[in-house]
Amino acid sequence: MRRDAIRKMLCGLALGVALVPGAANAWWNDEWSQRKPLTVDTGASAAGITDEIGTVPVLVRLHAGNFRFEKARDDGADLRFVAGDDKTPLKFHVEKWDGLLGEAFVWVRLQDVRPGTKTPFFVYYGNAKATSAEDAKGSFDPDTTLAYHFGERSQPARDWTAWNNGSLTPVVAADGALIGPGLKLDGQAPVTLPAAPSLTWTEGGTMSWSAWVKPGAAQPEAVLFSRRDGEKYLTIGLAGGAPFVEISGAGRAQGATALPVGSWHHLAVTAGGGGQIALYADGAQVATLAAALPGLAGPAQLGGDSPAPAPVALPTAKGAPPVSIAPLQAGFVGEIDELRLAKTARSAGAIKFDAIGQGADGAKLLGFGPDEEKSSWVSGYFAVILGSVTMDGWVIIAILLVMAALSWVVMVDKAVSLSRLEKANRRFLEVYSETVADWSFLDRDDPRAVASLGGRLTEADSDVVRASSLYRLYRTGTEEIRARIKNGRGRALTAESIAAIRATLDSIQVRETQSLNRLMVMLTIAISGGPFLGLLGTVVGVMITFAAIAASGDVNVNAIAPGIAAALVATVAGLAVAIPALFGYNWLLTRIKNSAATMNVFVDELVTRLAELHRHRADGHAAVPLPLSAE
Repeated sequence: MRRDAIRKMLCGLALGVALVPGAANAWWNDEWSQRKPLTVDTGASAAGITDEIGTVPVLVRLHAGNFRFEKARDDGADLRFVAGDDKTPLKFHVEKWDGLLGEAFVWVRLQDVRPGTKTPFFVYYGNAKATSAEDAKGSFDPDTTLAYHFGERSQPARDWTAWNNGSLTPVVAADGALIGPGLKLDGQAPVTLPAAPSLTWTEGGTMSWSAWVKPGAAQPEAVLFSRRDGEKYLTIGLAGGAPFVEISGAGRAQGATALPVGSWHHLAVTAGGGGQIALYADGAQVATLAAALPGLAGPAQLGGDSPAPAPVALPTAKGAPPVSIAPLQAGFVGEIDELRLAKTARSAGAIKFDAIGQGADGAKLLGFGPDEEKSSWVSGYFAVILGSVTMDGWVIIAILLVMAALSWVVMVDKAVSLSRLEKANRRFLEVYSETVADWSFLDRDDPRAVASLGGRLTEADSDVVRASSLYRLYRTGTEEIRARIKNGRGRALTAESIAAIRATLDSIQVRETQSLNRLMVMLTIAISGGPFLGLLGTVVGVMITFAAIAASGDVNVNAIAPGIAAALVATVAGLAVAIPALFGYNWLLTRIKNSAATMNVFVDELVTRLAELHRHRADGHAAVPLPLSAE
């Protein structure tokens, strides 16, 4: 019962461990050796976004301070982004990757980001065999109809969405913009956007426009974006440095604060379909205009105005005034980055998400956790530590490995021997308790004769019984009695004879106990000597580390940490030897004490029964006839 209860308890413990949630220790794919947890935090203590956000691309800025470029492929092809469940891959694309300089810009599409919460995800890397899994078109939702990063040089701007709405004119790159290269504008050569069906605006419909803007000079009025179709138009620009949005027939809405020259700012305009245009600066709404979105389907200009085409012919009516064409407004002088158009009105939360996450305050939104490595004997921190172990440390570790091997051999050998002995003692006691009337039959030499006595024992049982320490004590007792009978002393035993038999049995019991304790000293050596040997290796390793630092004169954490960590390996090895030996020693010692106690009780019982059966009277005759045969 007791052993069954222990077995059930261990099984229950193993089942409980198996059922514990393993998200913290899960690993998306074992082929990737590195990962880093990331967290988008929109809570009050971080980004502080309270409006709905939804599905958005988040900018992940990687640099040498937060990412181990040396562990990733040179081209970044092994990058993978996985959701917080550590199961769902996320769509992403790399805008820039420079493993040599340690800089990268990656856009990752997050699903259903909510205000006031944390959204965890992971970046995996460290797989030399991996191929690129970028999905630029999947990085943006289908409502995003245009997204320019402006990484091209003297080439038309590439549209990274699934709509392929690249620019019609080449762009002039501006190195060192907000996010990699940007667009440089001189006010004279705007970039023309195509008149694609996906970019068509319906009358009174919805749309979103956003971009990062860096004014290069103070301008009374400058056009950032313009789209005209006949007399209908929409213009976004700066007037006296303050952002504005102007709609044909509805006038202009303008922010109150001018954007400083030489600094980056996020601007956005949305048309919600309810007859209201909203203007945002750096994630905050700064102006609104009660107007519906005009229906526009023609090309648009980025960095300048796009006038409506006018007929060249003279007026047909005599004296009629010429057709009036709106004068061209000045083009924008400065830089633009991350232009986006969408056919839906982005929420205030999504606009603030972009303004914070892509700007200088990106750390408020996106946090980086510690690097995690899938450890093994050939990779991971453990491999780095082992690689720093010095020769003296390996000598100590080798000695400890020998001690560990010997202690395990002793523990296994003693456990097997004790199990065999306990089984034999139990079987002997069963037979012994059943044969009180003729308990000397076990001493007969022929196992087949033993098997024939009332069917009490089989031949296999007789072999088991003869391996019992109790049987050896019993046989010693019967041999002492038979020796006295053969010497002609009769069937009665004196008190002195009983005491002599007791002394003989005690000596056999001592030898049996010594046999049980044989080699147990190896475990005590491992318990007491292992930690001290480990400490010796650690002390020597620390001494060598500090001596090397003193010799080189290089005092920094990177120089000290590997040596100290390697020195501590010896202590860990010593404890790894001592702890199992300590548990095994106590467990075996308890079983040895139980076996010794069983022998002690049996000796007392055997001597008592001998005294009862062969007690001596004053007249020298035995009170009870001896049941032992004199064969």
